[in-house]
Amino acid sequence: MSEVSHVPVLLEESMSALRIREEGTYVDGTFGRGGHSAAILARLGVRGRLLALDQDPAAHADRALQDPRLELIHGRFSTMTEALAARGIRQVAGVLLDLGVSSPQLDQAQRGFSFAKDGPLDMRMDTTRGETAADWLARAEEKHIREVIRDYGEERFAQQVAAAIVAARSRERIATTRQLAEVVAGAVRTREPGQHPATRTFQALRIFINQELEELEVTLPQAADVLEPGGRLAVISFHSLEDRIVKTFIRDRSSDKLPKGLPVRAKDLPTPQLAAIGKAIKPSPEEVRRNPRARSAVLRVAEKNG
Repeated sequence: MSEVSHVPVLLEESMSALRIREEGTYVDGTFGRGGHSAAILARLGVRGRLLALDQDPAAHADRALQDPRLELIHGRFSTMTEALAARGIRQVAGVLLDLGVSSPQLDQAQRGFSFAKDGPLDMRMDTTRGETAADWLARAEEKHIREVIRDYGEERFAQQVAAAIVAARSRERIATTRQLAEVVAGAVRTREPGQHPATRTFQALRIFINQELEELEVTLPQAADVLEPGGRLAVISFHSLEDRIVKTFIRDRSSDKLPKGLPVRAKDLPTPQLAAIGKAIKPSPEEVRRNPRARSAVLRVAEKNG
């Protein structure tokens, strides 16, 4: 599976946001099938360098992008600081995080990310470690299932879905995506037009199984710390929970406000670590027509202050 099977979202916008310098060193925290990495490499000179991380073994096994300036590292993006330090790199000119699930991950039934094709209920980004969604659903308490679906899927029928899952698993193990989708469909009474009843439950389980929000919260401070002065952080998120974390992080790191009542003059306030760049960027109608999976994408950008 080459990178051409996956259409990178907000490609030109994210490249513009990074302001790539030919001799710079950059980090692509989510290599996927290499679409954004290829665009970065196309803008780098012979002395430029790109380190890309991906926890999905398929991103490494199916890799079509080969370039001497690129090093692809198997690992979560929360290992960014460690990976850079191991290579003697203290600062980089830019960090890109594309938080979406890649099209090949969604389209391959054996990965278990989608109800569109029946397959084993796995959902792990890194198939070499951790617990599958099927294993977790087989043992989790109903209360915990309800909380995960409610908090990570923003599912208003979480109580009904959790109860239906527990009832169904008492009869047989929920081992496939089709089984789970059918159980959820029987518990969700209404849904937005065009949206499958199981959409929010599948999102919730994927986020939980892969600790996606926790990973993001750990990674953003690392990305800010490793940027050189003037370096750029660009983050593409795909749902409100991710975007809220990114928006809050950039806002907080761009603020010079101290607690009220402290006797500090404005000129003595510390310089914020980051400066927010522009407003949130969304795909154009043309991009959404070409790639419907881009419709929920949001790009936020920040620059490291000197």
